Amino acid sequence: MTELLLGVDIGTSSTKGVLARPDGEIVASTEVPHQTSMPHPGWFEHDAETMWWQEFVQIARTLIADAPGPIAAVCSSGIGPCLLPADVNGTPLRPAMLYGIDTRAEDEIVELTERFGAERILERCGSPLTSQAIGPKLLWLRRHEPEVWERTRMLLGPNSFIIHRLTGEYVLDQHSASQHDPIYDLGDEGWIDDWAEEVAPGLNLPGLAWPGELAGRVHAQGAAETGIPEGTPVAAGTLDAWSESTSAGVRRPSDTMLMYGSTMFIIEVVEQPRPHPKLWLTVGVDQGTRTLAGGMSTSGSLTSWLRGIVGGVPFAELLEEARAVPSGSNGLLVLPYFAGERTPLFDPSARGVMFGLTLTHGRGHLYRALLESTAFGVRHNLEAFREAGGDPGRLVAVGGGTKGTLWAQIVSDATGLPQEIPAVTIGASYGDAYFAGIAAGLVAQDDEWSTISDVVEPDPSAKLVYDELFDLYKGLYLANREDMHRIADLQERGSAGDR
Repeated sequence: MTELLLGVDIGTSSTKGVLARPDGEIVASTEVPHQTSMPHPGWFEHDAETMWWQEFVQIARTLIADAPGPIAAVCSSGIGPCLLPADVNGTPLRPAMLYGIDTRAEDEIVELTERFGAERILERCGSPLTSQAIGPKLLWLRRHEPEVWERTRMLLGPNSFIIHRLTGEYVLDQHSASQHDPIYDLGDEGWIDDWAEEVAPGLNLPGLAWPGELAGRVHAQGAAETGIPEGTPVAAGTLDAWSESTSAGVRRPSDTMLMYGSTMFIIEVVEQPRPHPKLWLTVGVDQGTRTLAGGMSTSGSLTSWLRGIVGGVPFAELLEEARAVPSGSNGLLVLPYFAGERTPLFDPSARGVMFGLTLTHGRGHLYRALLESTAFGVRHNLEAFREAGGDPGRLVAVGGGTKGTLWAQIVSDATGLPQEIPAVTIGASYGDAYFAGIAAGLVAQDDEWSTISDVVEPDPSAKLVYDELFDLYKGLYLANREDMHRIADLQERGSAGDR
């Protein structure tokens, strides 16, 4: 019987698992949905025990129960970078603080930027300090939850938490570490010990490995809980977007992935990047590579929001209504900053805008304008990529938003760039299986699992409409930024009053 590779990805709204053969053939897959907690404005959290570990266990047992062969290796990925403080035994001490959508550490971002210097941080770490960075959240934890900090002995994320539960090893992948600004040196590919001691004094930092390297082997307790055989190799894994980009074949310079989901994420493999104050520059999944990355705070979540306020109309119906609306939504322009914005604004106090509404606009216009707003966000990011030495050439589109192709078509029309859609778009768990195969020696580092099934070509006539709207899109934010911040402050004070 052919040996099988188990990949499990812990996402914002669900955990997904896949079994694959070493040639990339998918044998089985499953998914467990979950809810993200938002206990205060700007806070986004996951309970690691129930969402990360218990769902990993459920998926592993479900897939193994009917597996047509033995499990040769396992790998997990997840959202991130996340901050999960744990005690000496790896037991979580509080819910995990999620990636850049969690904006609680704004004061600490300012403080650490002043302490180390914005230019020096960008030079050493490759990225400015933003809500995506782990360092400010560590400082926030020390300052606001000292009783938790006193017991914190481990700094974990989804994949490193799963590794520890399965193997007892305390290991983080190099890519995830490179988003732990300002305590990781991009040039040296290692921890900055002196800065780490200032930010998180006394904290033992994890060992580092590349995503496809062996992080450990399943121990007896891990085997008993999950059903994965004791001694099974466990790969280091990485963040979900980079695992998905690997599964989609985004490995060479100028290859760029657009990940359509609750948020939009963009990754480009770059040859000679320049640190950019409005983007993230990180190590790639392969040693010696670098990636530019951008991420919007909202994308698919916008259409879910609209669907909720119009009574839960099926998405298929909303899509058909949006298809009937011309490009540009009859002059309706949306700024998609309903949860602030990450790149290229790094403005957690940005707010959403619907501009140009008239009595002639219906919900189809609203739905299409929301899709168009995310397309403008993609175009805005790609402009910054070019400024940072990137050259977004081959675009590969992945994620649920590629189904039905309207959303992807709008993005191609707005950017003027074609997008390739892989035959398999199951997600990061597929990339995890690939990394598991590398760790087990069953998959070569340069093996290619991805094949392209469709190409979305841009419509030049639509781009003319979008060119004009894109200029308005950028100007609308600049003209209203100060008022957005005043509104955000009022909202924060109102929420604080409620508490």
